[in-house]
Amino acid sequence: MRAIRSELRLQALDFWLRNPDYLADELLTEVEAGRLDRSFIEVASSLLSAPEPTLRHYPMPRWLFGAYEPIDDAFAPLEAYGLAMMRRTPGGHRNQYFLLPDGAAAGQDLAAATSALAWYPRQVELVLRVAGNQNGSQLKARQYQQAAYAGTELGTAIAPIADRVRQRLQATGQES
Repeated sequence: MRAIRSELRLQALDFWLRNPDYLADELLTEVEAGRLDRSFIEVASSLLSAPEPTLRHYPMPRWLFGAYEPIDDAFAPLEAYGLAMMRRTPGGHRNQYFLLPDGAAAGQDLAAATSALAWYPRQVELVLRVAGNQNGSQLKARQYQQAAYAGTELGTAIAPIADRVRQRLQATGQES
């Protein structure tokens, strides 16, 4: 069973899933730091040029602790169909999210599909590669390093950074 041990981490991962331009920027940063192979420059470029990320871009509002949206409504069907479950830690201070065996099987089916939904497992793999083992606070700190993210007024949608990422891509010789 796979687990995400805090809602803060889940919110940070969700932000990169829903904002391909920020994910592309993180991929470029990981390449520059030598933590990812240069082949990920092309992956970052495709995040800005392929139709799927644009179709699935879904901005998140910024609140006191960064990008946040209540996830109860989105998570409820996963629990109802036995794909995932959420549990509070003793004392109720932290939510933990668990992918159940049926949910993992559904994810594998999506990854093997040729439908438009096959995009999601690939995107999740990229998000997890960027996030590594960092906890939610560490991921949010990384996201706050983006001026557009940090400068967003509370309660408003976090602005895209696609133009800046395209400039970074051009500097590597990779067009998007």
